[in-house]
Amino acid sequence: MIRLYVEADLAAGSLVEATERQAHYLTGVMRRGIGSSVQLFNGRDGEWDGHIASTPRGRAIITVGTLARPQSADADLWLMFAVLKRDATDLVVQKATELGVSALWPVFTERTNAARVNLDRLRAIGIEAAEQSERLTIPDIRQAGPLNDGLADWPVERQLFVALERANVQTLTPVSGPAGLLIGPEGGFGQHDLAALDACRFVRRVSLGPRVLRAETAAIVGLALLQAYGWS
Repeated sequence: MIRLYVEADLAAGSLVEATERQAHYLTGVMRRGIGSSVQLFNGRDGEWDGHIASTPRGRAIITVGTLARPQSADADLWLMFAVLKRDATDLVVQKATELGVSALWPVFTERTNAARVNLDRLRAIGIEAAEQSERLTIPDIRQAGPLNDGLADWPVERQLFVALERANVQTLTPVSGPAGLLIGPEGGFGQHDLAALDACRFVRRVSLGPRVLRAETAAIVGLALLQAYGWS
């Protein structure tokens, strides 16, 4: 079944026009025509069954049918991560979306090698991952900025678990309620990063186990551990 994320409100009998990219995917790639089934979600109104009503001049108009799944809440879990090389950053966004993260927050640390972040690209990756994984929302992707700024804006009531390697700290265990995970860059956090983290009372240092993991692997492992007893 093809699933598409749309911005429009969804209700029985309404018409939704696919984006140019979606129309090309439906008609050009998947070879779907009038009457073909499509499932739609927008992060607010649940998931709806629909069908292609018309395809005028490369466009695709979809008629919304019946509600397939009511809207439900995601896990209240945020991921703050040091920006990596492009492919690695893309992988983090994709897998974090599949794992149900509600917010993604890229930051620049002392040892970050990348100089910029293409938020439009990351949002497109998040949408595709949400469509594939059958979640009903897409993650909120925050504007990238320095780690210090991110920590200053972090809600103090939300605990932030910081994954550290070669540290004599407690292994990360599942939590319930709002939480966040911070993954550092290749090469780990610098001394100024660590000092900034130590100054935040909501930060808790944790270990992901005895092995030194790549940053993108650490993000996946950490998110899985935090949700292990209450998968969402």
